[in-house]
Parts: sequence; C-alpha cells; structure tokens
Amino acid sequence: MKLTNDNGLEGKVAIVTGASRGIGKAIALAMAQAGAAVVVAARTVEEGGPLEGTILQTAEEIKAQGGRALPLKADVTSEADVKAMVAQALEEMGQIDILVNNAGGTVIRPFMELKLKHWELVFRTNLLGTVACIKAVLPSMMERKYGHIINISSAASMIINEPFTGLAYDVCKAGLNRLTWGLAEEIRGNNVAVNALVPENTTSEGWNYLHPDDDKSSWQTPEMWGGIAVFAATRDPGTFTGRILTTEEAEKEMAGAGWKI
Repeated sequence: MKLTNDNGLEGKVAIVTGASRGIGKAIALAMAQAGAAVVVAARTVEEGGPLEGTILQTAEEIKAQGGRALPLKADVTSEADVKAMVAQALEEMGQIDILVNNAGGTVIRPFMELKLKHWELVFRTNLLGTVACIKAVLPSMMERKYGHIINISSAASMIINEPFTGLAYDVCKAGLNRLTWGLAEEIRGNNVAVNALVPENTTSEGWNYLHPDDDKSSWQTPEMWGGIAVFAATRDPGTFTGRILTTEEAEKEMAGAGWKI
C-alpha cells in the first residue's frame, strides 16, 4: 500500500463499525496507520464470548502505534445507540469524515429453516443498521461538503458462495450494493462519496468460527481490505462514488493510481 502526505488520511476522523475483530478491526488499524483518528465501534467491550476481540483491544492497538482512537460501544440494530455514538464522536472528535459500515452477521440455515425472526435479525444488522448509521452521519457530512461512506458488502451478493453464507445475509448484501449506487446518485453534488467493498471469503474470526475445518489457504486477508478501504477513503469524493469494488475492480483502480493491493 502506498501512502504519502498527499494521499493519506491525516486530520480525518473515521467511524468503523464492527471494529472489534476481522475486517472491521483491520480497516480501523489501516485508517489509523494512514493518519486518521478512529472511532472504534462495536458491541463487544469485554472478552468471554465465542469470538476473540473487543473495541478496547482494537483501540489500544491503535494507540500503541501512536494513533488516536475512541472506543464506543454501539449496537447498530439500535437507532438510539447509533445516534448516541455519532453524537459522542462529533462532540469528542469535532467531525466525521469517513463512515465504514462493517458490522454484520448471519444465520446459516437452509431457507425453509430460516424463521422470520432470523430474517429480521440479519436485516436489522446488515442492512437497516447501515441505513441508521448513514442517516446519523450524513447531515454533518453534507453540511461540511465532505465525506466518505464505505459499505462492506460481500461476494455472496453476486454469486452462490461456497461455503454457504445464508440466504438472508446474501439478500442483505445485494441490498447494500443497490443502496450504495442509489444513494451515491441521490446525493451527488454534495461531495460525499458512497462506495461498497466486496470481499470474498476472508480469514476473519467470525468466518473461521463458522467454518473451522475449511481449507483457507486461498482466502483473502482482512488486512488486504484494510488497504482497499484506505484507498477508497483517499479518493476525491466528488468523483469516486457509486463504486461496487470487487477484488478485481479495486486492484485495477489502485494500480491506476500507483497503489498495490
């Protein structure tokens, strides 16, 4: 990854949801390494669950590397939590330049075994949570005429993924793609970009937990997507918007700008 004083994130403030582990944590660390102050947001504050990682640990890693981090507990399925998170971020950081909507989850069951409550949970986490976060940060971004909104989608939005990701999850991620380019077009002219990243199978704690025995030798790394997120956040928000960045498309865009994936 190529970073210079001209294309880094010095002076910027980023909120990254789902930042206690996996792709979210890698993006938070990458943003901090590029110079941004990072609001580390997720539900996990204390260790003890099935997955390793907390927002406090991510924040401490950022601080240990000389960065600035604000850990905030937030459940994106709660509109009150989201509003409180954004209000505190604005109060303590002064601005929000970047929002990374990474928080997500799935229920891996065949269609006939997916109850409506499962669909509702997955939609509230992956899609409605993203909408809530965007609605909370967008007014300040539009007022300042600057911002980057980066939605974390999935290859499962475009293909029948192997291993199985769960149909509710797949549908949500397809919805994120449509939200991305639809909102990008709707707010065009406000200098606020809306883009989506489309990871393939990635060696995150959650995916490893769900598929412990799968061969992961060809899987992508969270750090790769951290670099891609930084790249997206350093583009001109007035022109680099409405992109659904698969691995191939990200690599092409980055190569054209002199970056390596």
